[in-house]
Amino acid sequence: MAANIITTEDLEVFRKELLREIKELLIKHGKVGIDHWIKSGKVMDKLEISPGTLQNFRVNGTIPFSRLGGILFYDEEKINEILENNEIGFKRKAA
Repeated sequence: MAANIITTEDLEVFRKELLREIKELLIKHGKVGIDHWIKSGKVMDKLEISPGTLQNFRVNGTIPFSRLGGILFYDEEKINEILENNEIGFKRKAA
């Protein structure tokens, strides 16, 4: 019985291929639109928040996210919904 040695490089190549194939399958079946997902930098710019605040929002469940290969992605539509649902209107006092 022969033993196969798997190197760290082999695992890295496998990981990249697997992620690419998963991404292609999700796009093919209409589950993910690439323009639909945004990365952390764009979220922070959009909300004008720091990386620490964004992390707090992830930890406490305020903003849902997906992790793919160590990269965090956010559904831009859900972020817009969260903003709209948490909108605070100013009421005028009766004269």
